[in-house]
Amino acid sequence: MTDASLAPGYRMLLEPPTVDEYRRLRAVSGLSPKSEGQAEGAIAGTWTWRTIRLDADADGGAGEAVAMGRVIGDGGWYFLVADMATLPEHQGRGIGKAVLRSLLAEIRERAEPGAYVTLTADPPGRRLYEAHGFEDVAPARTGMSLLT
Repeated sequence: MTDASLAPGYRMLLEPPTVDEYRRLRAVSGLSPKSEGQAEGAIAGTWTWRTIRLDADADGGAGEAVAMGRVIGDGGWYFLVADMATLPEHQGRGIGKAVLRSLLAEIRERAEPGAYVTLTADPPGRRLYEAHGFEDVAPARTGMSLLT
């Protein structure tokens, strides 16, 4: 898939990264590391994916995965944007913005009006999400988590 908003040399795919790429993208971009089993479950249980790769290498093989984002959801009304990650050396080039726009466009295309889209943002990502219409839910709602 080509995306006019991507800088030359990058291409967006509607598929997940490999397990190893997923784990590397999370760890190197500053997200918490995940085990192989967690990565496999994340890949299998995702509603839609975007992976940004460098253009194919000289041998025609897949280029390196440099960014990703995914949506977890029920396909009806509830969607969670997750695993937005870009390798540090590729940040600041609009890659995260392109991934988020593409994910949100798919939700708008496939879900009925009134879909609820949520996410948990790390401070560096806050500007990106606010620029795309996300609003802080506090104090109307309380964000909570549970690690098992």
